[in-house]
Amino acid sequence: MFLWSVMALLAWPAAGRVADKPFWRPELAPVGPMVMLVSLDEQRMYVYRNGVAIGASRISSGRSGHETPTGVYTILQKEREHRSNLYDNAPMPFMQRLTWDGLALHAGTLPGHPASHGCIRLPDSFAESLFEISPRGTVVVVTDQRVAPPQINHPAAIAPLGLGGAEPAPAGADGEPWPADDGGPVSVVASTHDRALYVLQSGRLIASTPLSVPEGFTVGGMLLYVRRAEAVGLAEQNGGLWSAYRVLGEGPAPAPRALARELKVPDAFGARLRERIATGTTVLVTDLPARGGQPVPYGTLLEAREAVPKAGPGHP
Repeated sequence: MFLWSVMALLAWPAAGRVADKPFWRPELAPVGPMVMLVSLDEQRMYVYRNGVAIGASRISSGRSGHETPTGVYTILQKEREHRSNLYDNAPMPFMQRLTWDGLALHAGTLPGHPASHGCIRLPDSFAESLFEISPRGTVVVVTDQRVAPPQINHPAAIAPLGLGGAEPAPAGADGEPWPADDGGPVSVVASTHDRALYVLQSGRLIASTPLSVPEGFTVGGMLLYVRRAEAVGLAEQNGGLWSAYRVLGEGPAPAPRALARELKVPDAFGARLRERIATGTTVLVTDLPARGGQPVPYGTLLEAREAVPKAGPGHP
């Protein structure tokens, strides 16, 4: 993977002079989990696969009064030739739905400033290329802060283990047993505010446990980790490779091992969690509340995905 990282650094446009033409080099990382970062203040999207930068493009997000909501989403639905249910049957080519009530990625006009009704417009060719390689469940981070290529961490295990002296918490959410592994994508949310860790699979909460947080500890906002594909020759005991993204706050995202020294769950729960972690697993670590209270930027991550959509995404 070292070779891929070096190639990505060489190919990435220099800071401060990203070309107007889309950057698209999927061959730099042919396989592995994807994550997209949408920077509203920059009006740009950055695309990573297996932790390597493979694409970048201008965007046009929601205009005043129809602002694109920030948050951490997953692609729920894809349609090559979608038409809006909200705005006069307007075409939305290469639509990738992020919410059931109006947020999506799709091809559209880019005037050089926010101009849509909330969706994220992309250039036609870039939208098509992205549509072809991004599977359902792909993580899409929408932020209003400046984003940059992520720090690639050394191999480390993300599951925090070793809560000494604590009784094991109930295995499943709300005391229920863990359901059978359905093969769907696994997401983990660790909230220092809630002092709890939540495990989701296929968009449904399947398990939770108390989280031990040192007094005064903070992650300074929100961090996102994505499990990369295994590298050749990587020892299994290292726990695999994780790509790190700071979504809220300032400074680099710490290595997973550093967080594991601070944030701990009961050993039995951690062991069960490790059995579910696979390529593409996402771990969100935040100082914000994950359940209840006021809406938070990643609230959609804790919502069930089975709901039947009432309307299609809004058209710019």
